[in-house]
Amino acid sequence: MNLSFNTEDASQVAIGAFALAVPISFSEESWKLGETLPAGNLALLFTLSVVFLGFFAYESVFQGNIKYRIPVFVLRILIAYFIAAFVVALVLISLDKLPVFSEPVVALKRLIIITMPASMGAIIVDSFDKE
Repeated sequence: MNLSFNTEDASQVAIGAFALAVPISFSEESWKLGETLPAGNLALLFTLSVVFLGFFAYESVFQGNIKYRIPVFVLRILIAYFIAAFVVALVLISLDKLPVFSEPVVALKRLIIITMPASMGAIIVDSFDKE
């Protein structure tokens, strides 16, 4: 089993992220949540995203065998999250709902909120060919 991260993995992560980012990015509820969610809740949401990515990657992608591959494991989680966030940013920009320059805090909140489910879609699709 090859667990290095390559362009095939990156494309799978991007497709998985896009599959969940699109419907959620079109939701007015997620836009408004990005305006009102307190920082503590946002931090909790980010933490939950990374923890669940870790659990899924540990069990499905690495099949519980990370003893000698902890840096690769951590890197895979970070790469999956950041590719998902990039995909979400592209979708929100295309909808004109990522006000990076006029309201950067709202933009970051929307990005974190929508990246949570998108990152789970990303890691799930990434795990399909790891058997």
